[in-house]
Amino acid sequence: MKVSELSGVKEIARRANVSIATVDRVLHNRTGVAQKTKEKILSIIKEMDYKPNILAKRLASKRVYKFGILIPKECSEADQWNAPVSGIKEALSEFGDFGVDLRYYFFDTEDRLSFIEQSEELLNKHIDGVIVVPIFINETREFAAKCIEKRIQFVFIESQVPKVHPLSYIGQDLEQSGRVVGHLCQYLIQPKDEILVVNVVREKDSIQHLEEKIRGFEQYFLDSHYNCSIDSFNIEINENDEFSVFMDDYLLNKNPKLIYVTNSRAYIVASYLKNRGLDHIKLVGNGYHSKNIEFLKDGIIDFLICQKPLEQGYKAFLALYEFFIAKRKVVKLQYMPIDIVTRENYQYYEN
Repeated sequence: MKVSELSGVKEIARRANVSIATVDRVLHNRTGVAQKTKEKILSIIKEMDYKPNILAKRLASKRVYKFGILIPKECSEADQWNAPVSGIKEALSEFGDFGVDLRYYFFDTEDRLSFIEQSEELLNKHIDGVIVVPIFINETREFAAKCIEKRIQFVFIESQVPKVHPLSYIGQDLEQSGRVVGHLCQYLIQPKDEILVVNVVREKDSIQHLEEKIRGFEQYFLDSHYNCSIDSFNIEINENDEFSVFMDDYLLNKNPKLIYVTNSRAYIVASYLKNRGLDHIKLVGNGYHSKNIEFLKDGIIDFLICQKPLEQGYKAFLALYEFFIAKRKVVKLQYMPIDIVTRENYQYYEN
């Protein structure tokens, strides 16, 4: 049975229950593999009629490709970025022997200047390809233009930038994600109930991709004729108290039965609801990270919408591998599953 290069290497590793790097060592007759394991791998290779053309070409060329990772650094609000980094590292451990030099450039999600500084440093390092989390829309657009000028391939994860065309985008279909949340919320409320949709943000122009979720959410209720009243706001805050001031004022005249938070800051809303004793208000948010999970466990957040960020990182690295090393066409849009995480299943969710 003939198989493709990439799927073949992975399948051999899976059947032998070893890493791809171990398969690579056997294919190139390198040391460091137990004889029994080596014999098992060679037997699987023969059974699959596998021909390691890519490996042979890489060995002959000795070219090392430089990949950059431009991603938010971990902080108290952003431990979810550990997951895509872990996915990238997992892919590197499997494909690093193909000739890849990987460099990380971490920026602060609340500091545009740090993004600019890190992106400029990356551009000066003669990078071949880069994985980018486009937090700052305008700055990412400028960075992408420089990448195109320098013929650097770039991959977006988490969100897209309007009118910018990366090698591949790996993340949710954001508008469809909003529709999924709308369908889910229909079971939490009654017709004609009031709904509040919020983007809790630190930077004004970082809301563009979140508005796609709002559009999908609102369109679902229009299509379903549920006749709910929906208010949506972009709330820019520097301290959590600013959100409390907004909510105290909003609740003087409104009585929402459900709040939908389109980004990963559902925990800010959950903290407010808990402190005010507003346990009758349902809450749906996005993002599998520690602060949200704590409120999910307590039942204050009802549902979280997640998209396997570890797998996003893995697939992003794989897109660069496919383009530079396997020399194959890369899928432009790689939509991730729109997963629903609850208090009952969060501990089983593979983030």
